[in-house]
Amino acid sequence: MAERVIPSPNTLVKYENPVLVTKYEIRSGDESRKPTMTADARRETEEILNTILPPREWEEEGQIWRQQVSTTPATRVDVVNLQEQLDMRLQQRQARETGICPVRRELYTQCFDEIIRQVTINCAERGLLLLRVRDEMKMTIEAFQALYCSSVAFGMRKALQAEQGRSDLYQEVEILKNQKLELEQQITDLKQRAEQADRRAAETRLAEERKHTEEITFLKKTNQQLKTQLEGIIAPKK
Repeated sequence: MAERVIPSPNTLVKYENPVLVTKYEIRSGDESRKPTMTADARRETEEILNTILPPREWEEEGQIWRQQVSTTPATRVDVVNLQEQLDMRLQQRQARETGICPVRRELYTQCFDEIIRQVTINCAERGLLLLRVRDEMKMTIEAFQALYCSSVAFGMRKALQAEQGRSDLYQEVEILKNQKLELEQQITDLKQRAEQADRRAAETRLAEERKHTEEITFLKKTNQQLKTQLEGIIAPKK
């Protein structure tokens, strides 16, 4: 009877039961026997699986445990259960259905790894090809993520520059408004000075005209008096 595999609660990939890592591995007393073709193929499949999905190791109570991916072929029921587990975990972890979602990406990555494990057991070459597809998709997604982060950073820089530029423009507008008020005040002062100068000039002109008129009147009067005196002097001689 096959050994029951304990499913991991943290991943959709099926793993073997964890084993305690020891310094010397104890083998059954069949070292003298030559491995069969089936054993060689199984060992090769295990090596390929360990390359694609490396074993997990952790330390617990001073002991190191290792857990390798399962080499048990998958059935149709396993595929159906995988789909149900994927849907259930997407719902449990509240993954977003659209847009960028790290949770959804993580679960779909685990699902794809499990599919690669299932395919590799039946055909190692097909599993390796799927591995290339997975790595290419991962590289493409990372490139898009880097581009997205770069564009977000660029947008933030431009937004900060625009905000700083707007703040500078507001300051410049305030400076220009103050300059406008100062110039308007200067215009008002100059107008007042001009009006005062015009009034003083008009008053001066009126004073000069009055003085000139008085002088003319005085001269006319003096001239008339002299004329009368001259006529009085000349008249008796006749």
